[in-house]
Amino acid sequence: MSVSPASSRAGWHTSQPAVPGRPPGGQRRPASTPTPVLTVTLNIPLAGEESLTPAARRLLDAARELLERGDAVISTGTAPAERRPDPVPAGRSPARPLAPTIPTLHILAASRSVLRDGEPLPLTRLEFDLLLHLVAHPRRVFTRLQLLNAVWGYEHAGVRTVDVHVRRLRGKVGVDVPLVTTVYGVGYRLADDARVTIDRTG
Repeated sequence: MSVSPASSRAGWHTSQPAVPGRPPGGQRRPASTPTPVLTVTLNIPLAGEESLTPAARRLLDAARELLERGDAVISTGTAPAERRPDPVPAGRSPARPLAPTIPTLHILAASRSVLRDGEPLPLTRLEFDLLLHLVAHPRRVFTRLQLLNAVWGYEHAGVRTVDVHVRRLRGKVGVDVPLVTTVYGVGYRLADDARVTIDRTG
């Protein structure tokens, strides 16, 4: 996964040592100079986040925060070579590019199981309860204390417990599946474009 800040808002910059005849790195660059871009490649196994070192976990959280704020982009592999479109025969309209398919989650509440595009998704009890609670209340933002009370049943655990379970839930569902949106300064809610269904009898 390559993470590149999409703008200078991410706070990342490049600096160069002072060289005679060259302005120091801290001075403003001319407007005609393109904004520098930092590309970071992360090779972190998302399936086993429990085994990550604290440093790797902090790095992964920082990358996710940049992505959610829109300050970074994800690219998988190298960009393909530019290819000219095939000529369109006279009388035909050009075909529209296919939109990426977002996987669908199906919650079977009675059996406490979750399917991703028909395949079982192994979740812990708390991960399942957290997902079910967010899906049952779409478009509502919950604070960490509200989630602790609703899902864990008490508020005495640290609020970071909620962050850990949200991170694990996102990792298991997959980074290609919009699911939980972070509302900075407040808490979490179900993503607007999440594709989740609930079967109360299944």
